[in-house]
Amino acid sequence: MPESVVVGEEVWKVYGQGETQVPALRGINVDIRRGEMVAVMGPSGCGKTTFLNCFSGLDDITRGKVTLEGTDIHAMSDRLKTEYRARRAGFVFQSYNLLTILTAAENVEMPLLASGVRAREARPRSVEMLRELGLGDRVNHRPSELSGGQQQRVALARALVCRPAIVWADEPTGNLDEEGSRQVTSLLRQLNRDFQQTMVVVTHDPDVAAACDRTLRMRDGRFVT
Repeated sequence: MPESVVVGEEVWKVYGQGETQVPALRGINVDIRRGEMVAVMGPSGCGKTTFLNCFSGLDDITRGKVTLEGTDIHAMSDRLKTEYRARRAGFVFQSYNLLTILTAAENVEMPLLASGVRAREARPRSVEMLRELGLGDRVNHRPSELSGGQQQRVALARALVCRPAIVWADEPTGNLDEEGSRQVTSLLRQLNRDFQQTMVVVTHDPDVAAACDRTLRMRDGRFVT
């Protein structure tokens, strides 16, 4: 059986203090294996994005334990967490989060530069990643010159260029039309299979969830069966 990549043990996230406390995660237990593509679904406000932020190390937890590749992510200093995310995690968001003044290739190479790869090595790797995602003829285009689906593929290239252990995707098809959503969903599945890439995908889209290996359903800060 593949090794565990993401493990949560009784993970709580509580906002506020005293009478104003609002629990967003309520004792989450989860085990995601290497190479799995897992969907996280549930109604708005149920804690899906909080789960992604807390389990990826973008946000702190109140109590419990989150282990990524055998290491307690919340036992790390902020500097080490940032370094870990730069080297071992990729992020894809609904809003693409591309820098508008940079070309596709320049956007994709940013994680490489942040992780210490030299510029002369980073550019060829970013261009090759864009080619693998069908954007070889768009490497010098800025986001405003790309369709929504193309921008999301650039965001995927940026998330994957470091060959991370985990890709965290928050509503990756939320801003796309039906055809763009279908293409990005197919691409996520293909990349998962080709690279044995572990992916955690927060989504409202049942077609995205259907493409995943399994679906975790969340309600009121808990996973439910």
